[in-house]
Amino acid sequence: MARDRVHELETYERDGFVCLESFVTADWLSRLNAAMERLIDESRTAAPGDWRFDPEPDHTADAPRLRRINTPVDLDPTFAEFALDGPATDLAVDMLGPDVRFHHSKLNIKWSGGGEEVKWHQDIQFWPHTDFSPLTIGIYLNEVDDQMGPMGIVPGSHRGELFDLRADDGSWTGAIRDEDLDRADTATAVYLKGPAGSATVHNCCAIHGSAPNTSPRMRPLLLQTYSRADSYPLLGVGTNGKISSSAHSLVRGAAPDRITVGGRTMPAAPDWYKGKYTSIFAQQQGPDS
Repeated sequence: MARDRVHELETYERDGFVCLESFVTADWLSRLNAAMERLIDESRTAAPGDWRFDPEPDHTADAPRLRRINTPVDLDPTFAEFALDGPATDLAVDMLGPDVRFHHSKLNIKWSGGGEEVKWHQDIQFWPHTDFSPLTIGIYLNEVDDQMGPMGIVPGSHRGELFDLRADDGSWTGAIRDEDLDRADTATAVYLKGPAGSATVHNCCAIHGSAPNTSPRMRPLLLQTYSRADSYPLLGVGTNGKISSSAHSLVRGAAPDRITVGGRTMPAAPDWYKGKYTSIFAQQQGPDS
């Protein structure tokens, strides 16, 4: 069945999320699962504290149990191709327009038999940007049912309050406080299930979370985050300075020459992050000065 991109975009803009069943082809699904299995195998002999892996407390070489594989785009070319110039990029363009910037990726595995919950939260507080266009595309690498802790999202919450993700003592918890959950309306959450290869798309302000995985099957969810090309991560706050080497890269379209902050649009300098800038003197006087 052909995709109805107009309906998908309308649903996303109204609800803050959309779920596309069987979005990924069987070939891509096989490649992504094979890449994941290779990394899980590597985790068996990884040293404690290896930045690539976030293990559960009872993870062992004989019985690996991972919560997350960090920045998979940096660890296997299959993940890089998928996220930086593949189906996930195509979907990001459908949602955001022709000019798209990549932010980061992760693979949340949620192991079988009690894989940990993800408490209710919003994403934008973790990595603030100059606007609220960032979205995350998730791919279920296995079929997901109610027992497996599917992601739940509160419809319309992307247009509502941005909650404090700190405890009363000011420490960062990354979760909405219990006393705020009624206001967050989590009782109305829609749980996104589907066959392997299904895609979820949610806005950075949408309230979402998931229960523990009580099934005998693990629930791997491959996540990649994008924004419009004129949306920029704010350095000096959150995880913006601690992510992939591919972070902030333009993956489709053209780089903008203007930026809007606080409702004011200004012409902006080129991106000299990778180095080409010398000084204002050389820029103003020209290369022969």
